[in-house]
Amino acid sequence: MSTPAPTPPEAGAPGDGPGLASTIALYAVARIAVVAVVAGLLSLAGVPFLLALLIGLVVALPLSMVLFRGLRARLDAAVEASRARRADVRAHLRGDDEPSRAPQPPSDDAAQGETDGRRD
Repeated sequence: MSTPAPTPPEAGAPGDGPGLASTIALYAVARIAVVAVVAGLLSLAGVPFLLALLIGLVVALPLSMVLFRGLRARLDAAVEASRARRADVRAHLRGDDEPSRAPQPPSDDAAQGETDGRRD
């Protein structure tokens, strides 16, 4: 006889922030917009477009680190929440009662190269 499959915990509790994919997309669009603005301003100043684009790429990195500090913090929180949800689901599928929040150190078997499930 088969036992019913366990149901995974809820993907997100009400009141969670935006998801990981939307936060990554927003951050990427913001970074591209900074490059476009810098390149556009340089092009209007008479700099050739390819050179303006390259300068825009170089200038956009430090500028976006300053301008998007809050957005990067939100992205970090979304990544951490995703890791926590994934750990909860894995613990639930293993049948653990209490999921651990700390990452597990590698086992001694894997460190010694014994049985790791791969063929030589």
